[in-house]
This record gives sequence, structure tokens and C-alpha cells, in this order.
Amino acid sequence: MYSLTATSLVKPTRIASAVSAVLLAATMQSAMAQSNENNAQNDADEDIEVITVASERRVKRVQDISASLTALSSADLERKAVERLDDLQFASPGLTVTDAGITQSVNIRGIGLASGDPDVTNGVGTYIDGLFQPPIVSTLNFYDVEYIQVLRGPQGTFAGSNSTGGAIMVNSRRPDVDGGFEGNVLLGVGNYNTKRAQAALNLPVAETFAARVAVNYENRDSFYDSIGTEPTTAGSLDEKSARVGLLWAPTDGAEVYVKYETTDKSNGGFAWRPLANTEFAAGRTDDIRELSYNTDSYNNESADTLLLDVSYEFANGITAKWVSGDQVKEIDNMYDYDGSSIGDSTQKQVVREDQVSHEFNLISPDEGVFTWVVGAYYQKNEILVDIDNGPFPVEINLQNEKITKGVFGQVGYDINDDLSLEVGLRKAWFEAGILPGAGVVIGRGIPGFPEGGIPVAQISGDYEDDEMMGKVSVNYAPNKHNNFYAYVAKGYKPGGINSETSSFEPEKVIAYEAGWKGSLIDGQLQPTIAVFYSDYENFQNTNLDITTGRNEVYNVAEATINGVELALNAHFDYLRLDFSASYVNSDLEPTQPIVNTRLPGLPDSPLPQCSGGLDPSSGACFDYGPYLATSDGGNNLYAPEFSFTAGAEYLFELPNGAFLTPRINYAWVDEQWTSLLYNPTTDLLDSRGLWSALITYEQDDWKVQGYVRNLTDKEYITGQNLDANTEYYGAPRTIGVDVSYQF
Repeated sequence: MYSLTATSLVKPTRIASAVSAVLLAATMQSAMAQSNENNAQNDADEDIEVITVASERRVKRVQDISASLTALSSADLERKAVERLDDLQFASPGLTVTDAGITQSVNIRGIGLASGDPDVTNGVGTYIDGLFQPPIVSTLNFYDVEYIQVLRGPQGTFAGSNSTGGAIMVNSRRPDVDGGFEGNVLLGVGNYNTKRAQAALNLPVAETFAARVAVNYENRDSFYDSIGTEPTTAGSLDEKSARVGLLWAPTDGAEVYVKYETTDKSNGGFAWRPLANTEFAAGRTDDIRELSYNTDSYNNESADTLLLDVSYEFANGITAKWVSGDQVKEIDNMYDYDGSSIGDSTQKQVVREDQVSHEFNLISPDEGVFTWVVGAYYQKNEILVDIDNGPFPVEINLQNEKITKGVFGQVGYDINDDLSLEVGLRKAWFEAGILPGAGVVIGRGIPGFPEGGIPVAQISGDYEDDEMMGKVSVNYAPNKHNNFYAYVAKGYKPGGINSETSSFEPEKVIAYEAGWKGSLIDGQLQPTIAVFYSDYENFQNTNLDITTGRNEVYNVAEATINGVELALNAHFDYLRLDFSASYVNSDLEPTQPIVNTRLPGLPDSPLPQCSGGLDPSSGACFDYGPYLATSDGGNNLYAPEFSFTAGAEYLFELPNGAFLTPRINYAWVDEQWTSLLYNPTTDLLDSRGLWSALITYEQDDWKVQGYVRNLTDKEYITGQNLDANTEYYGAPRTIGVDVSYQF
């Protein structure tokens, strides 16, 4: 029904093709339910299990949720070759994940995070087991996962101020007091000397108490050859993770869950090279797999999480739930700042973020005409940033503190058997401060400079704002096979402070969406369609602040975003097909003058604008006047106009009782802009299409899976560092075999 090739969908006919696909899907009705072997409920006449999720604090079928979302079970993640956060963009339409150094820019429908500045909050919040994740140390491997949800559009009622674009919710498997002694072990090898191991074990210690232990290990060589004067292993991987969960269920309706998780990861540093037509472009070869560094590089990441989740159901059916978390994430890295053997600039970074959060909910029973949820939220983040630039010593020291608070509630009302209304509201408060003593110091230890260097910028101050957000939705379900919905929602992302004299305003989004979810042919066809429109105000971006010489956050302009998304899952006996697509049309207004960091001659280290009697030749300041440029506007950053995924698999039953399942996947992501100057040579990530293939042999409790990712060995850019004028690249073809045993 849908071609698995890109020939009919790529430019210049992609818009017409998208409209045709929408009309085709509309004739078939729609739904985005995904199969889930572990978390499912079946309608009597349906052959396909449908996933249930708890993104709105109560368990619902995806079919019944008034929003566009992708729900992926552990089996779906395996089919779609999703191992890490950035792989999700090849399994969920409208989602993009681009490399940006110590963070990743995660955007949905062109809304999310376009800045790695610690003063900026996420626009697409990532949650693991209900805990919001700081943006650093976010590229870790998924293991022992129950399901993942990608929710599109503002999620202000339940996710709060960090979800203007949407939210990603990862749920790991919990201990099961009724599940018995069971577990699994996986061992794998692959090219680039890849070695991986995963294991999980459920331990029913007593009738009311169980534990679950899961571990993950992966090690491989770099995808790159080091040809510079300073050897580097940038792009390698050595990752170790472990999770221990304890579940106590003393009575019916009461549960206490405690989880501790720890991860250590190192990758040898950032594997990047200079952008074309920039100052150090001559220092790179034509082969993207060659790194020519002349300075040291390393990158070490760690994360520790402690979670407490307590719930109790009272006799009247009302449930009280408290989720509390303590997270510590830290990055220590050194990298060749210019990514070449021409320049000699370096940067050493130590970034640490400590987060404590608490959320309390009261949840009504599912039955009745009225349902409701009320809750309160508190989160405190302490962020320490210590940056040393060389060879001319420039030090940046920041200590930020953020406090996020909120109260929220949602009411559902069944107008009749087919029609229901939901209204959600959240009041959010945000406070941010940069502690005294933070700033930029140059020349420490250099002859001719004072012993402690020269402070060229003091960075301190306080900021606070508050906002009301929420959602109003209508559901019309004339039968269990069809659900029509529409909603209007408001999202908000806090502002913040750059220095005593510079701050930025909150982002705000008003979004409208309508959709249709359905189930056809006894559940064998599950199509979906959603159309959306968003008004986007005060887009936050990063550029050089000429008063300090460091990257700061500023508000750009207003934008409008509209588009359509569709998906189709089909399951006919032994044949399984899936398809999803997104079309996004975005328009960002012109901006005020910004520094064109692509031009040669800018200082490697933060220097303020020269003023008064300061002489640029002293090295203590710089004249940015010739580098200022104005943007004429264009598409939102990291907002590909078109993206789609497709997959097909067939289950062969073998004579010995075994099964053989070959599968092929294809994912297409359109070109996307990275800078508001819209230079097609340096600011445009090219479109890319990636193939992957898997073949799985299963017999009894054993499974052997062979895989090839990036089947055609496609070379493509995954992101840029706009400050350093460098770019990152996607993984080459990787081949491997995993052997697993379930007991």
C-alpha cells in the first residue's frame, strides 16, 4: 500500500505526496496505537494488542488519548533499531535530535531546544520513570525498557514548563511481585570491535516484596581515524550502567518503589571537524572519518539517580501518589576547539547539575461521569560550569540555581456515551539566579597581566516569572474503533538571566490540533492522522553577547508552525507493516542584528566589545562591529519540512518449531537549518535517508539477531557547534550479532 522507497516522497514532489498520503489515510481512519506484548489489553474481536500508557497520571489506551503520540514497546524499539535517544527521530515523525556538544538539541515540530546554554530550559522534556532529565548526559543506551512515549505538542498540564514542543517519556521495567523468578541475558559483538552485554533479573523475595536488577555494558572503537599530531580516540565508546529497583506492595492498592541507577560513559572526546568555508576548513581532509587534532581530547560523563515512588489507593478509589527524585549528572571534557591541526585552541569543561524534584498527585477513580487529577510540583537545579580556554587563558565560571514550582489539575467529563470533555490547567512559577563571583577572567598566569588575571565580565543577578498554561480537549468516540479529538493547548518555557544587564523573556506557544484514531479489520489496520497549527512567541536562541564575548541567550521573534502527521500500522498473520510521516511548515520572522560567527578573525576566547579607551591590540577586548548581521527570517531551526519512516517484516515458521523474521527499515529526514543567518553552505544540514536491516532467529527461549544499521554507509552531518564552527557526523555502517536467552 505504501512504498518502502523514497522515490515518490522526496523533493520536489514531497508536499503533493504528503497531501496524497493524508487523503489516503483519511479514507482508512486513524490511530497511532502500537503493539505491546507486555502492557496490553485486547478487544474481543481484535488480533493486535494495543499499548496502554500513563502520561496523564492514569492508565489509558493510546487510542483514547486526545493528542498525537508515538508509543513504542520494548519489541518496537528492537524492530526499529532504537538504542538511544537520537535513534527516536527515525521511529517517531516530527522529532529531530541533533548533536550540539555536551547536550543534544531535541525538537518536535520545530519547537524544543536550539541552545546548549545552561540558562535555557528544555522545550521537549525527557522523563525517565517520571523524573525530568537535565539536558546533559542524555545520550545513554536504553536497556530493560518497558515502553517509550513521544508526545507531540505542548504538554503544559502534566509536564509543565519544559514541554512547549512535547515530551519524551521512558519507562523502565519495574520489579513484579507476581512475576516469579525470571530474567534475560544478551551478549553481542560487531564491527569496530564492538562488545555489548545486557542482563536483567526479577527476584520475588517475598509475597509482597520483589527486586529487579538490570545492567548494561557497551564498548567499541572509534568510527574515526586519528591522523593529527595528537592521537585521539574521539568517537569511541565505553559505557557501563546498572539499575536496582525494589518494590514493596504490603496491601492491595499500596506500593512503594525505590530505584537507584548509575552510569559512567567515556567517548574520547567530541568527534568533530571544521565547517566548510570557515576559518579552519583547510585543516580537514575530504574524508569525514579522519580527525586531525593537535591538542588533547577526552570526554567523561556520569549520572546517578535515586527515585522514590509511593502510591496508595483509598477505600473510595482515590489514589495518592508521590514521586521524588535526586539526580547528579556531571561531564568532564577536553577538546580540540577548532577540530583541526591548524589552530591551537582548546577548551576544557566541567559541568555538573544536581536536581531534586518532588511531585504529589491525587487521582480519582476511572469510573464515573467525572474524573479528575490534582497535583503539585517542586524542582531545584544547581548548575556548576567551569570552562578554561587555551592557549591564551580565559576562564568562565558560573554557578546557577533554578527553582520550578507548579500546581495543576485536570477534569474529565463524559457529556454522553460518545462525547467527552477534558480541561487541564497549570500555574507555574520559575526562579533563576547566578551566584556572585561568576564571570570571565583572562590572562591568569600570563606575564604582563595581574597575577589573578583581568576580570572582563561579571555575571550575576536574579530572574523570576510565572505563567498559566493548560489544555482543553474534546473526544468523540462513536464506537470502540474510532476516536475523533480536537484540542487547544498553551505551553511555556521560562526566561532567564545572562548577566546584570542582560536577560531574556519566556517562550510561549498556543497550539491547535485535531485528529482521528481508528482500528479497522478487527484491529489489523491501525491508522492515524493529525493536523496542527501553532503560534510561537519569543523564540530563544544563542549568540555572542558583545558585552561579555560569551554566548548568551536572546529572544528572536515570533513564528507560526502548521502541518500534518499520519501513521499506519498493519498486521496480517505473519506480515507486519508500519509507516509514519510528518509535514511541518514553519515561518520565523526577521531578527535583530547578531554576530556572524562564520566569519574568520573572531577571537577563540570570550572577549568583550571594545569601548572607551580600550585598544583591541591589547588583547583584552575585540571590535565586533564588522561581524554584525541581520537575519531576514526563514524556517524554524531544526524543523525539517518532511520526515517519514517505514518498516516491513515477515515471520517464517520453521519445521523445528523455530521462527525466522527478516525486517527492513527506512527513515527519511528532510534538510534543516542550524543558524538564523540561513547560509546554505554552512547553516544547512542536508536531508538524509537511512536503511537498517535485521534478521531474527527464535527457538524456545533463545534468540539470535543479526543487524546492519546505516545499511548503505550513508555519510551525513548530525549537528553543529555554532561557537566553534565545527560539525558532527552520523555513525557509519555497523554490523553485529546479538544472542539472548530469556528464562
